[in-house]
Formats: sequence, C-alpha cells, structure tokens
Amino acid sequence: MDYSRPEVADRLAAEYVLGTLRGSARRRFETLLLSHPLLRRSVAGWEARLAPYAQPVLPVTPPDSVWHRIESQLFDAAPRQRAGPAATPRRLRWWEALGLWQGVAMASLAAAIGLGMLASRSPVVGPPIVIVLGNNPEAAQSLNVSFVASVGADGRSLVLRPINAVPLATGRALELWAVPAQGAPRSLGLVRPDGATTVLRAEVLRNTSAFAVSLEPAGGSPSGAPTGPIVSVGKVDI
Repeated sequence: MDYSRPEVADRLAAEYVLGTLRGSARRRFETLLLSHPLLRRSVAGWEARLAPYAQPVLPVTPPDSVWHRIESQLFDAAPRQRAGPAATPRRLRWWEALGLWQGVAMASLAAAIGLGMLASRSPVVGPPIVIVLGNNPEAAQSLNVSFVASVGADGRSLVLRPINAVPLATGRALELWAVPAQGAPRSLGLVRPDGATTVLRAEVLRNTSAFAVSLEPAGGSPSGAPTGPIVSVGKVDI
C-alpha cells in the first residue's frame, strides 16, 4: 500500500482515530506513524476535527409543556382495560417507549454525522454503521452521558466510545444492552467509562432495534436484565 498517497493516508488516519482500525493493521499503522510525517499530519487533522465532539454536553431542562405532550403521546394512547371506570392505561416498559428519546441529543446527532463519514472511502468492506446513544433526561441526575457506537460493515463487531467524560462512582459499572423490537434486552457486556469498548459478536445487529447503556453494580447486572437507570439509548435506523 502506498502510504504517501494523501487519500490513503487520510482514510487510514480516520479509521485509526475512530477506532475501527484494529488488530495487526492498527499495530502496523502505529509503527508507521513513527517515521511517516504524512500519516502523523492526517491523524492530527482528524483528532482536531473530532475534538469538539468530546466536550461535555450540558443538560437542558425542557419546559413542562414538552413533557406533558410526550407523556400524553406515550401513555394516553396505550390500550385501556375494559373492566370499568377505574381502569388505568398500561405503563410502557422503557424499551417499549424508545420514542421518548428521539431528538433529545441534537449535539450527539451532529457527532454521528461527522463520525459516519470517517470510513466512507474504504473500497474493501464499506463504512461502519454509526449509532448515537443520547443521554436519557430521566436519568440525568444519576449520570449524564452519551455514546457513539460504530458497528463494522460485516456486523461482527461494535466499538462504543463515550462522547463526554463519565464520572463513574466507585462500585458502579456501565452495561451495554441490545434491545429487540419485541422481548427483553440482552446484555453485550460491560462498558469502559474512559475509552473505547469493543464487542465481538456475530450478527450484532440481528433482532436489534436499539442499543442502551444502564448503570449497574460493579460486575454488571445480577439478574440478566437492566436493574439500574437507563442512562443512554440510541435507536438503530438502517
């Protein structure tokens, strides 16, 4: 491969900074960085472009009228029992109400647009699928955090990175979940609060309509299902 070609250097640098360049290819690239000025400039350029997305996203409290409309759309339309006037609407489980988080993190969406362009020039396997997991306003008091998930084009790997710093308390852990269209979420393992987490799983997107991150005890959920607040969630739209 001719690393002196600007388009080659730029593509490899983008994949390196995003974290989709892995294994022996990543180690070889890091070795080349020591003696290849063009590669170093390309890496520095991509790091500078993505630096704004690593800044903390300040929480914004929406007006009460917004929450009233959301609650009305989510819960008032739920099926009602026919047992009598005391019947109450069924409260949706959190993974059935993913519409709650649509549009809650526009800054994170901007990050997705930028990150989704990084590997679009790859002529071999195609670009990764990028999904933004926005912060959940209902869990902001517990932890205010957003993530970017990059799923390999072959569907066999997922790289998850926090967009903002994660002040994780001692004795607590973050756990990633794949949420199906129907049924309970399935765990994809614990998440690093200070860097990239790589999940190697065949067909990671199969029967997955969203990804979510929950706050759990150290070691992860003891029950096989989310036990703590859902701090971040992002819908899969492909």
